[in-house]
Amino acid sequence: MASYGGSSAASSGSRTNGLAIASLCCGIIGLFFLNIILGPLAIIFGAVARRQASVKNGAGMAKAGIILGIVDVVLWLVLLAIASSNGGFSWHVGG
Repeated sequence: MASYGGSSAASSGSRTNGLAIASLCCGIIGLFFLNIILGPLAIIFGAVARRQASVKNGAGMAKAGIILGIVDVVLWLVLLAIASSNGGFSWHVGG
């Protein structure tokens, strides 16, 4: 009985590092939402993935995640500076 899908890239043993993918995803999503949380996570995941790059593929994705994580943190600092120069944050509840 022959197996379905004979030879595929996933079965060949060439897999991308999961932390590199997580770093890249956190960096991209952090550009739009929760950048102060996802930015440092992207940096940490990317740094760990770069150390594991000799074992698994994904060094480029890890590097992109680190860069995007740094951009996320800088973006948060810029938005914080803009908010503080405009009188800070104000929450109005009710009428």
